[in-house]
Amino acid sequence: MNNIENSIENDTEISIATEINAHNNHRSAVVIFLDDDIVPYAELFVPINFELDTRKLVDGDHILKIVSRDSLGKEGIRKIPFTVRNGPAIAIEGISDNEIVDGVIPLMINAYGKGDQKRFMIEGSETPHSIPAWFWVIIIGFMGWAIFYGIAAMSTGY
Repeated sequence: MNNIENSIENDTEISIATEINAHNNHRSAVVIFLDDDIVPYAELFVPINFELDTRKLVDGDHILKIVSRDSLGKEGIRKIPFTVRNGPAIAIEGISDNEIVDGVIPLMINAYGKGDQKRFMIEGSETPHSIPAWFWVIIIGFMGWAIFYGIAAMSTGY
């Protein structure tokens, strides 16, 4: 009796697997790779909704490679470059990318992480910036105009 039950269960599993494969043979499948990995990140039938958990990836540049196969065996490939930045954001003022510098350079550096995302951390959340040169030009210009206008108004008696 045990052998008969096992063979019935095995036949049922085989027929279910055959039905799934027959049903899936008419659907396109996608294989998802990350970066240059040989082992797929996921193998799925479409259409699907897929969530990529970037918390498991190191910060930096990555490539999501999606290979699709239709029911006739034709393949399509799409590569999507993206950048992961789960770590603290780093803001630097005083030097830019590929800038040529010499001497002593004053730098202002701030790094702000998201924390646990359950409560807002006010300290360090905003990066301080120095006052830009164009703002000083506007202030000096306004002050010059105000002094000129004041002197002109006093000399005409207003």
